[in-house]
Amino acid sequence: MSGKNQKKYLINNVRDVLAELLDIESQRLTPVKTVSEADLEFEFEGKFFIIEYRASSAIAPLKAAMDNLLRMPSSRTRPGIPLVCVPFMGEAGSRLCREMGISWFDLSGNAWIRSQDVFINVQGRPNLFKAKGRPADIFAPKSSRIARWLLINFPASFSQKELARSTGMDEGFVSRIVSRMISQDLVQRDDSGKIRLQNPDALLDMWREKYRINAHQFLKGHIAARNGPDLLRHIAQACQDQGMEYACTGLGAAWLHSGFAAFRIAGFYLMTSPSASWMKNLGFQEEPKGANVWLIVPKDEGVFHGAAEVEGLQCVHPLQAYLDLKDHPERSAEAAEQLRKDFLRWEGAA
Repeated sequence: MSGKNQKKYLINNVRDVLAELLDIESQRLTPVKTVSEADLEFEFEGKFFIIEYRASSAIAPLKAAMDNLLRMPSSRTRPGIPLVCVPFMGEAGSRLCREMGISWFDLSGNAWIRSQDVFINVQGRPNLFKAKGRPADIFAPKSSRIARWLLINFPASFSQKELARSTGMDEGFVSRIVSRMISQDLVQRDDSGKIRLQNPDALLDMWREKYRINAHQFLKGHIAARNGPDLLRHIAQACQDQGMEYACTGLGAAWLHSGFAAFRIAGFYLMTSPSASWMKNLGFQEEPKGANVWLIVPKDEGVFHGAAEVEGLQCVHPLQAYLDLKDHPERSAEAAEQLRKDFLRWEGAA
């Protein structure tokens, strides 16, 4: 497809999606061009939609798009509605747009558009533009050790050698991950070459969006217990008696860290796969449906980084518990928000 045809395709695609969101026929959105120098601009009944389009919802291109929109002078007595448009807007990008006060929509049909007389909020439509193949992922099990270390230790800065030593990884591997994070405007180097996290909230949002606890090796089953806390202590004691490295996660970890609500499911990371005899002595019956115990052998030991003793039990860092709660049932969403409020706030740390 030639550059001219690509531009025409983009204009038509953007117009069709925006028209659907506005619940009008696409022909009623008239393409216009003014001194704003936006990528695209449409007019409908005196309203001007000023659009900056980016091919990715990564932090760097989104910031550039929003900066352009905020710098654009208005040439009209009635200002337009500035919008960012991407193929698919992720959770991190959506949060950043709201923080900057910029409306957005994506070509997959999701939107958050708010102005004096327009409000559109559409969420949950699937990504229609998933890339083929396996792109480089800073949140892969081993790679994510860098994100975890920088978030836990924010606002400290580190050399690549210090990052490699602290996370137990090769310097060359760390260099590649850091380069990807720099290209996404997540970290920066200071004059001495040390690496510092720029936007911890954006990084955490991006990570949570991609994170899936079921990527690890799971054993789900049932153990008779009066309540969640008793179950938690019973399993922890069995691990300690056997000398097994463990850490509570999920709702049990939220209860330990924040005293959040009663819970039924006890989640545990185990450094090694448990033996059949250990599970039998524990009273564990494998039963995925209605399970009250999750025994998880992680793909990478990074999940244990930052773990500490809480109320006499070994517990993952609140950051790991927050990520794991994404895929929990019960009151997991509330528990996650409580953990974030209590332990994962960085506004005053910069």
